[in-house]
Amino acid sequence: MSTPPDVTVPGAAAPGTGQVWRRLRERPSAMVAGGVLVLLVVLALAAPLLAALEGQDADTYHDALIDSARGGVPIGSFGGVSVDHWLGVEPGTGRDLFVRLLYGARVSLLVAVGATVVQVAIGVTIGLAAGLGSRLVDSFLSRVTDLMVALPMLVIAIALTAVVPTGFPRPLLLILVIGLLNWGGTARIVRAQTLTLKHLDFVAAARLGGSGRLRVARRELLPSLAAPVITYAAILLPTNMVIEASLSFLGIGVTPPTPSWGQMLSSAQIWFRADPMYVLLPAGLLFATVLGFTVLGDAVRTALDPREASRLRVGTRAGRKARTAGAAARPAAGTSAKDIAAKDTAS
Repeated sequence: MSTPPDVTVPGAAAPGTGQVWRRLRERPSAMVAGGVLVLLVVLALAAPLLAALEGQDADTYHDALIDSARGGVPIGSFGGVSVDHWLGVEPGTGRDLFVRLLYGARVSLLVAVGATVVQVAIGVTIGLAAGLGSRLVDSFLSRVTDLMVALPMLVIAIALTAVVPTGFPRPLLLILVIGLLNWGGTARIVRAQTLTLKHLDFVAAARLGGSGRLRVARRELLPSLAAPVITYAAILLPTNMVIEASLSFLGIGVTPPTPSWGQMLSSAQIWFRADPMYVLLPAGLLFATVLGFTVLGDAVRTALDPREASRLRVGTRAGRKARTAGAAARPAAGTSAKDIAAKDTAS
């Protein structure tokens, strides 16, 4: 029976940091995805600096750049691209498109990362408590986890974000709603791992040494759970980003004038026929970010797998070294014990 990708092989030594980094470097797709994500994060963090360099603000209206006689179309070539507006301006409002894309990245990444942290924190806590607790505790927490997994998360998120007063910070609201409704998968993975690990020798030795359940969970189990939790978190990040974009697109997530890629897609859909750029820019950035997190998460899962040491990829530097060393270790033709015995018999 093959081991599921998110389950650590009991008794297998986890790879060290240097080994994980080497395996990631052997995957060009992972390095490209990581480079794209690092560039995006740097641009998002530097949004105020770049906005000041361009001399624009994310929420400033530029009525003079809009042709009101033609229904709000930007004045100038390519949507009003100029020295002052590097990607032009938004139709209808004239707000700088480049600056809003950068600030939209900040909001989307903030919500995705924040919601993932909340999900992982709750899921790890519930999973450890279920795996280490009594049969009654395990049964109760497992049923609660099943209930959370079965809930229509997106529908409930839409209902909650719609009834909360508009004065509540919307990014914080999205973080709490997504994080509190979507931790069931993490709890299931952690519980399954805990049930496997708690019967191993190192946990039994810690219990015999007088360690309580809390100390065993903190000192013995959490380090062993790091690999599957990190892998699952890398999958949750793009999922949460898509959920945030969907809620903002529907008008119940981040509200204008706060920029968000989903909100920008919603406001630009009426301009798609006139100029697809207003839709393709935020959609392309969202697609590239989600794809980057997905590819990098798959690469991290593979790099953290203890079984990867015996599965060197064909064509990689490590694989070529292994094949060269194996070829050098093989006996030359006619020098094996069987060939020598044959020669002696013939003579």
